[in-house]
Amino acid sequence: MPAMIQKSSPPASAEHEATHAHSTLCPIARAQVIVGDRWTVLVLRELFLGNRRFEEIQVQTQATPQMVASRLKKLEAEGLIERRLYSERPPRHEYHLTPMGISFHPVFLALRAWGETWCKGEHEEVAIRYTHIPCGQDPGLGPACQSCGKEMRREELSARLSGSFDAERRERLQAFKAGRV
Repeated sequence: MPAMIQKSSPPASAEHEATHAHSTLCPIARAQVIVGDRWTVLVLRELFLGNRRFEEIQVQTQATPQMVASRLKKLEAEGLIERRLYSERPPRHEYHLTPMGISFHPVFLALRAWGETWCKGEHEEVAIRYTHIPCGQDPGLGPACQSCGKEMRREELSARLSGSFDAERRERLQAFKAGRV
């Protein structure tokens, strides 16, 4: 008797993933559908760093225009960001975090802390240094300030990029403008 050959199923669509996520009570599965890929997290990073325009986001994430556009549309549809018109001719938009998007900040800080701790060489400097405005000190990797013990809140942090991370970002921008990307 011949063996049965099973066809492999096609990859799950975004619609299937969304339906599956809502079929579970697991909040991690539900959140993963919205923010669970590299490009979405990098788009959010850029918004947290103050980049609000499409080109700025594209340059620093190094994603294709299509990838950035699809992530921005998804984040807008899910309520994490909103588009605001800044030019009528041609129509251009900036992207701003909503309260729901801002509430992702502790997750962003946790990813930063994990990456700083486990994903870099021992001689590399911290890529983004914060000053905790209420106490004026380096808060460390959080979630609470190592100096005063208060929770690290986005609006109470001032970010400063390390020299090497700032140089990397400037090089990306120059390469983009020169058309080498």
